[in-house]
Amino acid sequence: MKFADIPGLADLKARLIDSVKQNHIAHAQLFLGKPGALNLPLALAYATYLHCENKGEHDCCGTCAACSKNLKYIHPDTSFVFPFRSIPKSEEADQVKAETLKLWRSFLLNQPFDDLTGWINQYEGEDKPASISVETSREIIRTLSLKSFESKYKIMLIWQPELMHPSAANGILKILEEPPANTFFLLVSNAAERLLPTVLSRTQLVQVPLLTDDEIENYLDQKLSVSQDRRSEIVQLADGNLNQAIKLTSSEDDHYADKFADWMRSCFKRDYGKLVAFADDFHDLDKLNQRNLFLYGLGLMRETLLHHSGAEGISRAKSGELKFVKDFSKVMNVDKIASVNSLISGAHYNLERNGSAKMIFLDLSLQIANVLNPN
Repeated sequence: MKFADIPGLADLKARLIDSVKQNHIAHAQLFLGKPGALNLPLALAYATYLHCENKGEHDCCGTCAACSKNLKYIHPDTSFVFPFRSIPKSEEADQVKAETLKLWRSFLLNQPFDDLTGWINQYEGEDKPASISVETSREIIRTLSLKSFESKYKIMLIWQPELMHPSAANGILKILEEPPANTFFLLVSNAAERLLPTVLSRTQLVQVPLLTDDEIENYLDQKLSVSQDRRSEIVQLADGNLNQAIKLTSSEDDHYADKFADWMRSCFKRDYGKLVAFADDFHDLDKLNQRNLFLYGLGLMRETLLHHSGAEGISRAKSGELKFVKDFSKVMNVDKIASVNSLISGAHYNLERNGSAKMIFLDLSLQIANVLNPN
């Protein structure tokens, strides 16, 4: 991974590069971000830059021997620790670990912006909890006790350290605080509150924000050639999460804006026949598109509130979406917006708990009709 492969985050990239140029590299850094933040790609690009033999002004060279290995995640002086299922005694541990490392490299190459769920699906471990075992902490210490093979630096990248067994986390405290010379820990986390305070106190925080709407939209346009109307819908749903945005591009090309607008008009008109037909159509959607329609609706409630309150300057709505929001905000007030938002949130909650999609949608439609047009 190179810095150039990561959209946005220009200031953060510059700060990391400058730390290397000035030789002010913290021995243990915590790349912290909300789910969907690009903290893992950023840590990978940072590791590549550290090993690069011909560092550029703004990125690694990408062509030296070190870069060639790093871009395939096979550099001998970069070690990876990541959550995995427990290995029963009936399996050959060394063979499982070797196969898992191949899967990990494939995961990073093919799905560089994916999350823990994507990794678990990669090794087909959906029915088994993923964690970082006590034995892994011993392997960390053994690995870092060896001299570097090729590079000036040794790097230990720990992804999802919040999933470390408490004994494993305690087992690396000493080496985390006082690693061998030119050895660096890069911890990549989405939940600092689940880390041991003793781990937090030994790391320097690198806060990684979610991408802006413009950065998401530019990526969808330039890298994936997504149409403008579809980009607007995806940006609303992704809310700064590039991984979510990419997955939405491969889902059914559903026009949530049109569906939601027709649904709200039918609720306002109390067109019960059409609402029943909508419920049937909703039932036929897959779970992802059912969830996304509700999430899109919640986003539109936000936009409606902004326009109703005269705060259009921070609105995300564009093109056809914007026209609907402007018209919808004329018949809404703050109480109605809050009520509809609460109803959609409750329906989303019930849907996630495997309630009947048709019943949830029809009940929601009738309740929204009462809010929009109580007479």
